Amino acid sequence: MTSRRVGLALVLLAGAQVDASAAVQNPVPRAIPPRAAPVAVRPATPAPNYIRDRVEELGRAFDGRVGIAVRAVDDNWATGWKADEFYPQQSVSKLWVSITAMDAVDQGRVRLDDKVTLTRSDLTVFHQPIRSLILEGGYSTTLADLMVKAITTSDNTANDKLMRSVGGPTAVREMIHGKHLGAIRFYDGERALQSRIAGLIWSPSYSFGNAFFDARDALPRSVRQAAFNRYVDDPYDGAAPSAIAAALARLKRNELLSPASTARLLDIMSHTKTGANRLKGGLQPGWVLNHKTGTGQELDGYQAGYNDIGILTAPDGRSYSVAVMIKLTKVPLPTRMALMNNVVRAVIAQHDMQYAAAAN
Repeated sequence: MTSRRVGLALVLLAGAQVDASAAVQNPVPRAIPPRAAPVAVRPATPAPNYIRDRVEELGRAFDGRVGIAVRAVDDNWATGWKADEFYPQQSVSKLWVSITAMDAVDQGRVRLDDKVTLTRSDLTVFHQPIRSLILEGGYSTTLADLMVKAITTSDNTANDKLMRSVGGPTAVREMIHGKHLGAIRFYDGERALQSRIAGLIWSPSYSFGNAFFDARDALPRSVRQAAFNRYVDDPYDGAAPSAIAAALARLKRNELLSPASTARLLDIMSHTKTGANRLKGGLQPGWVLNHKTGTGQELDGYQAGYNDIGILTAPDGRSYSVAVMIKLTKVPLPTRMALMNNVVRAVIAQHDMQYAAAAN
């Protein structure tokens, strides 16, 4: 009897060891919350006459190729000026990377506190404040930190690392398609995009010093001009302002992400430091702006891409999505900013016409 008990104990012990080993080798996956059923895209209704006419007036008067879109998040009317054409997004496209990341959080595939380490091989071009931290010997941080840096300071390296951490360009394009965002393109990240616009093929050496600018300047004039013109005519990262305004309205209505993820992303967008006098310059006291800017390369004084897109929220809580995207212009920066200021002022004026009297 004793030997049988000992044998049984050995069997149970062995089974426990096998179970423990299996638990180590095959950890329990993160719980994936059920995905909400997709919300049908609501067609917009015609905008009130004032905002329709004012947007058209502003677009027609601007010396450059500009697209403007305005959409009422709550009332769902929409209007615009040449708003269905493709315009260069530049860093506006960082918004789609962040939405892709937050969608991955909602699906349980990543957590915002997941750790990542950036090295010299992660560096990109142009604006990358994170660069100094990386060059000190590598920089370890979280996905949440990368998102904040990508949105609020438009850091190219932080954005590209975030993009790669949640599936790369394919994941972003699948998000845009899967959520039916419409006429919005996404290219392969900042390194590939900026190189192609300049007529170059990306080289890791471009991340350091003036190597990118030197390589661009060394190109035959005809090559660089042709590359610049191709981008303006058919931008690889192009988007229609009307599609962006519609996507922003859906984001605000919690139709793209969970309420918690929506709130977190909008809070980050409310702290954007770039473009302090673009859309933001037209705000009135009590109004809030959650936004993302985008600024492209120049050639002979012409800039391909000068943008600001965002969500305006009135003191009474009603919201409006706005996209002002300049495809090509050489007018001074104050003139471009004045256009954006005036679009915001027009939205506020329209809101006050409809609701200020009722509030009093």
